[in-house]
Amino acid sequence: MGRIILVTGGARSGKSSHAEARVRAMPGAPVYIATSEPQDDEMRDRVARHREARGPGWTLIEEPLDLVGALDRSDGAGPRLVDCLTLWLANHMFAERDWEPEAARLTEALLRQKSPVVLVSNEVGMGIVPENALARAFRDAQGWVNQRVAKVADEVEFVVSGLPLRVK
Repeated sequence: MGRIILVTGGARSGKSSHAEARVRAMPGAPVYIATSEPQDDEMRDRVARHREARGPGWTLIEEPLDLVGALDRSDGAGPRLVDCLTLWLANHMFAERDWEPEAARLTEALLRQKSPVVLVSNEVGMGIVPENALARAFRDAQGWVNQRVAKVADEVEFVVSGLPLRVK
């Protein structure tokens, strides 16, 4: 089994750059599994900035929904970075797909991986209770996804203000 590392934190906490550094430090050519589906210019700019900051040498897999398939297809190609579980979950919810069986499939898939996987996720439940039902459902679902992945992870890090704190 490969090493499973969950890196979580708030928006702009430094979790993605920390996760990238973790993957770069591992042997093998790094693989970046992107879950975003840029729908507007601002998101396309974010993706471009992330890509530029990563630099060359990464194999890119863009997979907004079939994360399990992307992990299985890329196993053995090198250490993988999944950025991020939050967008992956949002993609499922916006597509009105049942995210719970997908989350179960994900944890099962992580346990069978031979190459390391570093997953980035957001802690979205640390603020006020959202005013609308969709936002509350998303907040709750993200918490459950994070708990499931953390349970099977070998390591969990919480990034605050660019500083990683080891949780597990």
